[in-house]
Amino acid sequence: MEAPPANAGAAETSASKNEAPSPVMVARYGGVPEALVAKSMLDSAGIESFLGDENLVRLDWFYSNLVGGIKRMVREEDAETARKGLEQNIPEKLEVTGVGEYAQPPCPRCGSLDVSFDALDKQIAYTGFFLGVPIHVNHKGGKCHACGHVWDPVSEMPPG
Repeated sequence: MEAPPANAGAAETSASKNEAPSPVMVARYGGVPEALVAKSMLDSAGIESFLGDENLVRLDWFYSNLVGGIKRMVREEDAETARKGLEQNIPEKLEVTGVGEYAQPPCPRCGSLDVSFDALDKQIAYTGFFLGVPIHVNHKGGKCHACGHVWDPVSEMPPG
């Protein structure tokens, strides 16, 4: 049996320096659309990123909870900048080319701009999943992600 070469430790050290750093997860998303919006935000900021488990969730969105959602991965040196970019506040107004100005409707209860409209009715969808029948029913209305308030946009106008 031969003794290991004297510079074996040096060879391991130089090999580890040449290895690419592993990606860091900066966010998780339940659905593909919000993950793609976040990816485009980072792409426009010049931060290279990729979506982990995106294809699995695209196959069947029920897998999202199983795998922990779609993961936003970036290089370790870009992680802090990416987190700050993704945590930016939602703008009250946007200028849309060819359309004009768009005002984000706030929650009627708390005034938060973190709202969504026409979301999937998960109780009906999950029931259909367990019965083996795909039932895709959307809740017509708004939902605030800050306070949880659900409203009908026609009957309940936002303040202002």
